[in-house]
Amino acid sequence: MTTVAAYAAPAAKAPLERTTIERRPVGEHDVLIEIKFAGICHSDIHQAREGWGEAIFPMVPGHEIAGIVTEVGAGVTKFAAGDRVGVGCMVDSCRECENCEAGLEQYCTRGNVGTYNAIGKDGEPTYGGYSTHIVVDEAFTVRIPEGLALDEAAPLLCAGITTYSPLKHWNAGPGKKVAVVGMGGLGHMGVKIAHALGAEVTVLSQSLRKKDDGLKLGADHYYATSDPKTFKELRGSFDLILSTVSAPLDLDTFLSLLKTDGAFVNVGAPEEPVSLNLFSVIGGRKTLAGSGIGGIQETQEMLDFCAEHGFGAEIELISAGEINEAYERVLNSDVRYRFVIDVATI
Repeated sequence: MTTVAAYAAPAAKAPLERTTIERRPVGEHDVLIEIKFAGICHSDIHQAREGWGEAIFPMVPGHEIAGIVTEVGAGVTKFAAGDRVGVGCMVDSCRECENCEAGLEQYCTRGNVGTYNAIGKDGEPTYGGYSTHIVVDEAFTVRIPEGLALDEAAPLLCAGITTYSPLKHWNAGPGKKVAVVGMGGLGHMGVKIAHALGAEVTVLSQSLRKKDDGLKLGADHYYATSDPKTFKELRGSFDLILSTVSAPLDLDTFLSLLKTDGAFVNVGAPEEPVSLNLFSVIGGRKTLAGSGIGGIQETQEMLDFCAEHGFGAEIELISAGEINEAYERVLNSDVRYRFVIDVATI
């Protein structure tokens, strides 16, 4: 076991504080990663504050991890010391079920093992990226292409793949009209990726205060959802709406914006249930769906896609001592567009 420095929430809703944790020895198929940068995802806050249910403490959040391999196990074939790598939201799965065999480890029928706030196959709690080092099986590690800066690549491991996967699955591309609800950590990546895929992109945000940013990142149109005229004007407009917000929405109103056979896909996960009038989907044969992260192969594909198109996330780099302040700012939508921790400051 190796003792490493980390930032952890000692209990639900408690401020995060510097501590130490134990990392397992490097096994035959493991890589030891010196973490350089870790993104702050809204789901870190949901889990550290038990917004999604009971959690495991102490908790070291962080599933947007970018770093350098410093050691590999004897059986490792994919990576060598010095490689630039990333780790996302999961570090293991059963690897045997129908979904795992299809490259959909994120939907493992026995449940994947989360990068943090989970129990690994060894029976020990998993700890995430707010730490100096992590040991991960090579099968759940991805390569960060040379064209991506590590700090801008870190948020792609969640925000990037969480938007890329549904955009690809629902065929966003030339000739398709795609709306992205919310212009935050996920939303800004949704705009970049949908634009790069060739779709006509509209942002639906509460206000117009981020309009200039949205247009600069690739949106063709930008509307305020606080303006009732928006819903009249855009009725029946979209093939796909990607909702990235974690606040409950008036689904019936948003579903009215879809074309016949359109899909409204949720990647943001509110803590409260939402209600729906089923006539909103029956009329127009519409789909109300959800999507998680992507599998390992798709995550690699997404990283290569972003590198090929020359973009990472829009980030604000912070020191570890600013994590608690950053959490409050995320809750106030006061970040453009992803906080990333400089792990050298832990």
